[in-house]
Amino acid sequence: MKLTLYTDYSLRVLIYLGAREQDELSNIQQIADAYSISKNHLMKVTHELGKLGYIETIRGRNGGIRLKRAKQDINIGKVVRETEDHFHLVECFEPGGGNCVISPVCGLKHALAKALQAYLSVLDEYTLSDLVKNPTELNALFEQQN
Repeated sequence: MKLTLYTDYSLRVLIYLGAREQDELSNIQQIADAYSISKNHLMKVTHELGKLGYIETIRGRNGGIRLKRAKQDINIGKVVRETEDHFHLVECFEPGGGNCVISPVCGLKHALAKALQAYLSVLDEYTLSDLVKNPTELNALFEQQN
């Protein structure tokens, strides 16, 4: 399974913010620079993370973004489910089942469905807190990019 860039960037934003002090404000440009990724993509991602309640945006001259929830309350499996546009691993997972001739009797779709559930179940075992246990090292790497 491959995550979309959107989900990848969503997780990166959360990791960046999770490595910061709880009330410390960051901005999109800092995050874009830290990861060497597009600020425009991150604007969309941060907007959606705000709508989902993971981050809060403080407007104004001294504004920025920060986590809205405690790190231990941000479940990685849930973030992935909320940011991925679909989990259609193969054609028969699509609405309507696709056009595969063996779909009615195929065992592959059941194996893949079980594998997908296992994948998400493992992610459900992790919170943002688990991913940012080394904030000093993470922040040092972020600073190197700037």
